[in-house]
Amino acid sequence: MTMDFPTAVRTCLTQKYATFQGRASRSEYWWFFLVVLIGAVVTQLIWGLLYLIYTLAIICPALAAGFRRLQDTGRPGWYIVIPFGISLLASLMAPDVPTEEAMAAGQMPDFANLALFSILAIVQLIISLVFLWWLTRPSQPETNAYGPPPTPQT
Repeated sequence: MTMDFPTAVRTCLTQKYATFQGRASRSEYWWFFLVVLIGAVVTQLIWGLLYLIYTLAIICPALAAGFRRLQDTGRPGWYIVIPFGISLLASLMAPDVPTEEAMAAGQMPDFANLALFSILAIVQLIISLVFLWWLTRPSQPETNAYGPPPTPQT
């Protein structure tokens, strides 16, 4: 069963804001993901601080929806934290690339940190592709370990 756009957004932002149990259909997850993505792009373009506030407000329902979506495909929901964790680690390790002025003054980039960051970026890309595959898989039609198949809410 598919869930329409407004119902999916309402479900994820209100009824299941922090619900990590149960299952989420593909339509519920991807309609909500679209809103999360558009909101992130718009808030980042407007103001960096607004983007930070938006991210903090949306992280819980985004994780919850991903958690439920993975469970709908029969996978443990906690797997959804793996790409978030790697992304956080990569952002903390992001190389501090010196400006042209700093390089002219003799400051060189930390090549070891840059190499490690590059490896993390490749790992993140591979994991993202695996998760894209998992999150686009059809729902298990029968009741699985995480509950009955999701039904559209009106």
